[in-house]
Amino acid sequence: MKINGPNQTNLNPYQKQMNKQTEIGQKKQMKDKIEISETAKQMQESGKSDSVRKKLVEQVKSDVVQGNYQVDAEATAKKMLDFWSK
Repeated sequence: MKINGPNQTNLNPYQKQMNKQTEIGQKKQMKDKIEISETAKQMQESGKSDSVRKKLVEQVKSDVVQGNYQVDAEATAKKMLDFWSK
């Protein structure tokens, strides 16, 4: 016969199993969560203006094909200087 002292550690041999079951239950309760960054939100908003950009590109293409497209050399030079001076 085995006699344990007053500090018996194995009072409930099923305690570990019960703890595992509660951990599994807690894991099942957790739900997926996503966070969208500000950069992604800005990219999504910029995608909405693509239809306006496509219309502009189509207009320029048709003007080039018809020979009606005129380049403003002064405005182009100014924008180039602004870009390269940054």
